Amino acid sequence: MEFDSSSPIWLQLVGECSRRIVTGEWPAGSRLPGVRDLGVELGVNPNTVQRAMAELDRQSITVTDRTKGRFVTDDVARIDELRAQVATAHADEFVRRALGLGMTAERAVQLISNRWRAMEGESA
Repeated sequence: MEFDSSSPIWLQLVGECSRRIVTGEWPAGSRLPGVRDLGVELGVNPNTVQRAMAELDRQSITVTDRTKGRFVTDDVARIDELRAQVATAHADEFVRRALGLGMTAERAVQLISNRWRAMEGESA
């Protein structure tokens, strides 16, 4: 994972872990790797990983059992809510860039619709 110097690493880790959850890489109810293992995998200090994990716990995206470890929530509605938040953030970024390019809303919608159909065709 490459990190952006404009944002704290722990916050970027929250985003990466959220991405893994909403894409199903880490399914609902699954046990997560330990902070040391994630630190090694991502090339960051385990304390930084712990801070990110504590934030995921605070947001009820993960739950920690002191004796068994940390797990993705089994609350599918919460994961769907997170998925919508992640998608909204990406949509907001697209809109900001499209506006910066002087694109109209109609043209942006047309572009997304065309790309959607093209990518659906790729996955079929």
